[in-house]
Amino acid sequence: MTRGDRAPGAQGERNYLKAHHAARAVFHPAWIPEPLDPGVEQLKRIRVAAGTVAAVGVYTFVEGGFAVTEMLENLLVACVVLLVVAPLTVGVMLWVWRRGGSLRSLRPPLLRALGLLLTFVAAAALTLFLLQNSGRLGAGLLILPLGLLTLWLVWFVGAGALRVTGNFFGTAAVHRGLPPLLAIVTTWLMALPDLFTGDLHGLGLTLGVVFILGAPVTVTGIAIYELAFLKRQFGIRLADHPSLHPGRAPYGHRYSYGR
Repeated sequence: MTRGDRAPGAQGERNYLKAHHAARAVFHPAWIPEPLDPGVEQLKRIRVAAGTVAAVGVYTFVEGGFAVTEMLENLLVACVVLLVVAPLTVGVMLWVWRRGGSLRSLRPPLLRALGLLLTFVAAAALTLFLLQNSGRLGAGLLILPLGLLTLWLVWFVGAGALRVTGNFFGTAAVHRGLPPLLAIVTTWLMALPDLFTGDLHGLGLTLGVVFILGAPVTVTGIAIYELAFLKRQFGIRLADHPSLHPGRAPYGHRYSYGR
């Protein structure tokens, strides 16, 4: 199997009319390296599933009703935060890595990762726009095709969110330690404002704090475990220049995140 193949016959089996197939093609392209530890990816899946169930439960039973638009608004806010946080975090790491070698070779993977992030933000923004303006835009004969497009985009963005949660916009192509680092920084910056402003989503103090801090605490635990695994098994340290640890072979293609 050549490098970049995800699974035998995967390309031929894809149907891009299915939103999750399109999301996989767009947000998990062949240049993103496969995970080194399948155990970490399984933990990420469990965390995403548990977080989704908790969020849907809170919005449905506590805040009076589940709203896709509110979830998309929160997702869009997270993307905007990431657009600010990711370059700053990567900039700090580039400053650290500059002593270990040239940074010129890191430009292509960094630009590809930025392209994935901007694509995801654009898809989420378009979906939110269509949901909020469906009544005004979908008049007459346009109501059916526009409704189908909106439903397709909702599923596309949801499947894409699962992909980028696993590969963090392909930043592992720059350095294997970047995805866990960015995950830690982003989740804490998303959670702390709610905690400081007292926005407990209609929950009591204890449950509200647990709900808000649940995501960053679990993400941090998984990320620290992943960084420790990289250091213990492969000698990859976050402070090491990426050129010291060129591409590593994954454990197996069947562990591709979100398949």
